[in-house]
Amino acid sequence: MTSGGSEGYDGSDAGLLSPGPVGSAASSATSDTAYLRALLDAEAALTRAQASLGLAPMGAATAVTAAAVPERFDARDIAVRARGGGNPVIPLVADLTKAVGAEYGPYVHRGATSQDIMDTATMLVAVRALDPVLADLERTQRALARLAAEHRDTAMPGRTLTQHAVPTTFGLKAAGWRSLVLDARDRLRAVRDGLPAQLGGAAGTLAAFTVFGASDTQALVAAYARELGLAEPSLPWHTLRTPVADLAGSLALTAGALGKTAVDVLTLARTEIAEVSEGSGGGSSAMPHKANPVRSTLIAAAARRAPQLAATLYGALAAEDERPAGAWHAEWEPLRDLLRLVGGAAGGAVELTEGLQVHAGTMRRHLDLTHGLIVSERLAAELAPVLGRARAKELLTEAARRTYAEDRSLAELLAEEPELKDLDLTALTDPTRYTGSAGALTDRALERR
Repeated sequence: MTSGGSEGYDGSDAGLLSPGPVGSAASSATSDTAYLRALLDAEAALTRAQASLGLAPMGAATAVTAAAVPERFDARDIAVRARGGGNPVIPLVADLTKAVGAEYGPYVHRGATSQDIMDTATMLVAVRALDPVLADLERTQRALARLAAEHRDTAMPGRTLTQHAVPTTFGLKAAGWRSLVLDARDRLRAVRDGLPAQLGGAAGTLAAFTVFGASDTQALVAAYARELGLAEPSLPWHTLRTPVADLAGSLALTAGALGKTAVDVLTLARTEIAEVSEGSGGGSSAMPHKANPVRSTLIAAAARRAPQLAATLYGALAAEDERPAGAWHAEWEPLRDLLRLVGGAAGGAVELTEGLQVHAGTMRRHLDLTHGLIVSERLAAELAPVLGRARAKELLTEAARRTYAEDRSLAELLAEEPELKDLDLTALTDPTRYTGSAGALTDRALERR
């Protein structure tokens, strides 16, 4: 194969190395065919917008729209020819103009620049990819709400810096996961609803459109945005990349929000912990006994990749002049990868949360692993008024040492102390009675819609 050539390569991407997003709605919505459709939609909408304001014949709008059918164009051929001008719009415009015919061909792309069409198409692709993502986030938050309500009072060890800290509840943990998902949903929805069309002409002045008769160029921009169902921009944003940066940030947040649930499940599903398990684990090529937490694994992988992709898009904010060389071009692939990763993660999160199995009995047994020391914080506060702070600390420190050395419970050791004979040590050392406001916090979290 010649370096830089296309011999022996058919341009297909079957998703062999992308088990997370492959087959997802977001993957389909960001395919080359989907991008081609969005580019054609952007071109056709521009002609229709001009026609609606009397700047082009209605026949031109009809002809361009009729010709702008993806099946009539060869995406692979356009991609190869795009190397000549640095973007796929240039060869596409040539092919679309030919398809429209001599009479109305001159109205194709009239007044626009390649970046107008490419940016607008990218916004269309993003909107179309985000719709299924938002639907999956909604299903995920509902599943988590059910788990939180069902396990409102299911006590489990709280863990800090990998060690048992004080008791918490699985309901509060699930409510926390849901809160992050709702944060992501709300931000993605706001960003999606604000994604703008792009129309500025060669250097963002809309000058060419005035040559073609537009006395109110903002009216043309508004008409263009309406045709596409996108937001109307206040200015051409060729080098003002807030829309892309906002999209990158919300996608990275979503990946991280879903990743939080995934890494917690990965920890809690370890063989030696086994407090939760995925509804249907994945198999191993070598070990028949394994049921791997595959959904969580793929979501966690997406969460680890997303920040770097977003960083590339943030880096493109430094775009020189009125139209940049390289900054704009650097956005295309990482943005598509980010949309796909988040789409796959969101779909995986639905499967994970709707099928998650919670093993409450195991959680309860684990509360006793430290022989009652998991409630030492409570005992320090309860014993201080009885014994004085110094004596209480001394007693608990010694009892903590003895619980492990003698393999006895904290309650049993404290019961031997005469000063504590009037205290209900059974209740004070019961970890299920020291979950603080976990139930109330869960209730409060579930009020959010």
